[in-house]
Amino acid sequence: MDEALKRVAEQAAAVEGWLARAEGKLLCRLAQRCTGRGVIVEIGSWKGKSTVWLGSGSRMGSQTKVHAIDPHTGSPEHHDLFGQVWTFHEFQRNIRQVGLDDIVVPRVEASVPAASNFAEPVELIFIDGLHEYEGVKADFDAWVPKVIDGGIVAFHDTTGWDGPKRVVIDHLFKSRNFRKVGFVCSITYGEKVAQNTRLDRLRNRVALCFFLIHARIDTFLYRLIHTCFRPEQIESLKAYYNRAIRKTLLR
Repeated sequence: MDEALKRVAEQAAAVEGWLARAEGKLLCRLAQRCTGRGVIVEIGSWKGKSTVWLGSGSRMGSQTKVHAIDPHTGSPEHHDLFGQVWTFHEFQRNIRQVGLDDIVVPRVEASVPAASNFAEPVELIFIDGLHEYEGVKADFDAWVPKVIDGGIVAFHDTTGWDGPKRVVIDHLFKSRNFRKVGFVCSITYGEKVAQNTRLDRLRNRVALCFFLIHARIDTFLYRLIHTCFRPEQIESLKAYYNRAIRKTLLR
């Protein structure tokens, strides 16, 4: 990892949230590749861990604005864990501490209402909002039409949650409007196109086979390692597993 990425990783590690380092590096790389033809949108910011990666990647590239959309009142899963929450002030503090105030545009509202008033084209969107199928599909329907051709759509938690998994299988891997669909840890992403080719569709179906195997293994490992290992051991195991997966896909 070069020094810039190492610094971003350290900054992101200080922010509470659920995002693997390999996932953060992917978001950083995708944001860095943005050209400014559209903005970057994040659905579900929590306290800003993924926002730090996206904003830092954007700063390394074209400095495209990152619209971070979250009502900051938590999801049903958060309510089960924490009760009533309000994360906006902590989000602001985390973004300010890493110097991304000029890149990140906070929008304190729910995803679908925000989409109805959002007029800018989108070059990269990272969807990590509600995890039930209806909520994920609503985010897809509201935001993906705003993504430009050649833009990237990415979803978090696609291996362990049925909602995001169903959406990426049906609407990325099996779609005629996405190519180069891939995954890193629990993030699945693809490039939006007007019409993919037969070769694109074949490649996506092969990637889907690997994804389904990966999702099954990832779910099994999650249950296993969280009952048998310490947190620092968990990170080492995750890193080793994801390196092995990437090597397999690149062969």
